[in-house]
Amino acid sequence: MKKIVTPLLLIISFVSFAQEASYYTNKNFLKILNKDTTYVALRNKITQEYIHSNPGSWGEFVKDVDEDIKTTDKIIAFTFDACGKEKGTGYDQELIDYLKRESIPATLFITGRWIDDHFDTFKELASEKLFEIENHGLNHQPCSIDGESEYGIHGTATVGDAFDEIEANVRKIAAITGHKPHFYRSATAFIDEACAKMARKLNVQAISFQVLSGDAVPFTPINEIENNVLKNVKPGAIVIMHMNHPQWNTFEALERIVPKLRAEGYRFVQIKDFPLYSVKGQE
Repeated sequence: MKKIVTPLLLIISFVSFAQEASYYTNKNFLKILNKDTTYVALRNKITQEYIHSNPGSWGEFVKDVDEDIKTTDKIIAFTFDACGKEKGTGYDQELIDYLKRESIPATLFITGRWIDDHFDTFKELASEKLFEIENHGLNHQPCSIDGESEYGIHGTATVGDAFDEIEANVRKIAAITGHKPHFYRSATAFIDEACAKMARKLNVQAISFQVLSGDAVPFTPINEIENNVLKNVKPGAIVIMHMNHPQWNTFEALERIVPKLRAEGYRFVQIKDFPLYSVKGQE
């Protein structure tokens, strides 16, 4: 990926290391963005364009959301969400260490809130070539232009809120890492059609998944997560898992899953390296 340089990034590059963590918190970063005329102008443009839009279908698999890799080769993309809500701020160090030890490339979808809680860890993850850093939203809200909720989590209430949820975290990740994320997975993976289309307008591709591991349900048994993956995987599958609940069974299940997939001839990839496909939207 190309390093990006914008007026905002030039300003941020002069911030001292001691100030970094607090400087990039969601609250402070939004204040900075709201003084950035290019950001405000883009938000106003998008708001005017979508203010009267029909939100369309709501779900994990709507038009313009990609859900698998377009291939017949035996490749799989493991993706791990780092959510950062009140009960999801943890860090599964064992999981990440296992991925490194086994040289397993992975795509990490990370929220601004999780970055706030794990700033130094986030920078370490972003510097690791095995990991592709992507956008899971600024505040971990399902992306909606009219306030839809899912699993008890309130979605963004307006077009402007949806814009901030996507674009502010794009810029936050880019400012910290020097690399702009190109993919966005909404909180809970639920999104409406208007937001998916908006993401494309912002040069971000909304991503869902093809294989649901089930690890987001508290204390799902190891063998159940294992079976969910092994029974449903196929060439090009994007698998959704989580890296923010070390007390659950993601790592333990992955230890069983990986050797069996390798024995079947599968290899593991990052989603940025392949064309993606959605059965409900354009390729």
